[in-house]
Amino acid sequence: MENNMYPCIWCDGNAKAVADFYCSVFEDGKIKTENPVVVTFELSGQRFMALNGGPQFKVNPSVSFFVVCETEAETKEVWTKLMEGGRALMPLDKYDWSDLYGWVQDRFGISWQISFGKMEDVGQKYTPTLMFAGDQFGKAEQAVQFYTSIFKDSTVTGILYDTPDDESGRSVVHAQFRLNGYVMMAMDSSLPHPFSFNEAVSMVVSCENQEQIDHYWSKLTEGGEESMCGWLKDKFGVSWQIVPSILEELMSDRERGGRVMQAFLQMKKFDIETLIKA
Repeated sequence: MENNMYPCIWCDGNAKAVADFYCSVFEDGKIKTENPVVVTFELSGQRFMALNGGPQFKVNPSVSFFVVCETEAETKEVWTKLMEGGRALMPLDKYDWSDLYGWVQDRFGISWQISFGKMEDVGQKYTPTLMFAGDQFGKAEQAVQFYTSIFKDSTVTGILYDTPDDESGRSVVHAQFRLNGYVMMAMDSSLPHPFSFNEAVSMVVSCENQEQIDHYWSKLTEGGEESMCGWLKDKFGVSWQIVPSILEELMSDRERGGRVMQAFLQMKKFDIETLIKA
């Protein structure tokens, strides 16, 4: 399933091990590209990136991946594999929303919500889920509306509130929405979590032209902050990478790759014309 959005996992020199592990845990997993800096892989046709960024950022449950398993056997098998060297944040059990569900933080620190259910209810097997906690608690609905106003082909599929009959001070138990057709989820948590959003899990947006880059960059940095090499943080602290789709092709060119890298290392927002001329 081709899509212009996909998640990036920040790794400390172990990107290949991370990618290999997930390809062994989930069916239809395969490595697509690899170099010393980046490993891309697919799980059931969905793209993921593992980036050897160094020790600066550590993953935490503020961004997790909701996984739809269509049989109890698959649910239990995936859970068992992810629990090897990991720990349960919510035990695999029956809950109001699922006959079999569990939340696990694996050996690499990545969190997965494993749920026995139907693909048609989500439309995507792996779904990034944003948890708004601490200073961001209560902002999940605002964030969903913000994101869907920026991306085309976007819609709010549904929002479940903790107090459905009272709009004052209500928080989001679960929200599902689409950005450019890509499914994402969001939730509020009032618990005192010792973490918040950081660069350890970011969302990559691949852009066909400079107009798209300019649009996403200007909208997502409103109230947020710019970083280097196409990275930014939005006003909620969620990290995004706004990158040109041609970048991978330019970087793979043996003659020009080094010059292209030197060019974009000087950039905050990507400039496609400058990269092509490098």
